Amino acid sequence: MIGYITIGTNHFEKAVEFYDKLLTELGVKRVMEHGDNFVAWGSDINTPSLCVTKPFDGNSATVGNGSMVALFVDSKEKVDTLYGKALEFGGSCEGEPGPRGESGFYAGYFRDLDGNKLNFFSV
Repeated sequence: MIGYITIGTNHFEKAVEFYDKLLTELGVKRVMEHGDNFVAWGSDINTPSLCVTKPFDGNSATVGNGSMVALFVDSKEKVDTLYGKALEFGGSCEGEPGPRGESGFYAGYFRDLDGNKLNFFSV
């Protein structure tokens, strides 16, 4: 159902470096690039992807209050590892890894270099 998610950045080169390192840990790669203002990562161009872009209108990127990108991984251990990598690469804590509720949902929340909120989760 989801084709791609785009998040804005004011520091394009740093954002691309952050996501190149972080998303490699998930086994995905760049699947599309457009000049010096857009990069998409995924398994291939026909699967959902995460994209970083400079805003088209030329204004500063801003963080959406209540917006978040959730990235599924296959184990709690991988949540812990990837959350740690996100912080190692310059991200900040928005909620340490752990169980949420009683459904087996396990997540670690972080903000990227521009303040966009993401998480890695497993069930």
